Amino acid sequence: MASADEIFVKVQETLVDALGVDDDEVTPTATLIGDLGAESIDFLDIVFRLEKNFDIKIPRGELFPENLATADSGFVADGKVTVEGIAQLRTKMPHADIDSFALNPVVSKLSDLFTVDMICKFVATRLK
Repeated sequence: MASADEIFVKVQETLVDALGVDDDEVTPTATLIGDLGAESIDFLDIVFRLEKNFDIKIPRGELFPENLATADSGFVADGKVTVEGIAQLRTKMPHADIDSFALNPVVSKLSDLFTVDMICKFVATRLK
């Protein structure tokens, strides 16, 4: 099984290739959208590259859940993710730092959950 450092290096290489960023920009705390400039179309490419580079299968919506915080999901009120929504995030994204997000669950900050470290943790669970 790959070590955490080996997983990080491969994830870093994957993101450098997919997003055209420098490797020194891809740190564990870097957010995919805010720090690395990923757009929604890039998420498909990232999943494809992770599957290829790690020889794993990632079902659609598993790494990057869709429509969790839309107005009609029932998990958003007054621009914040509700308690029920936080519980749903914990279920759908056990590899993300939901505790930090829950301190100030503003919908506009939801994309901050998608970090390099989150991807590394997800991949580590797939390699077990």
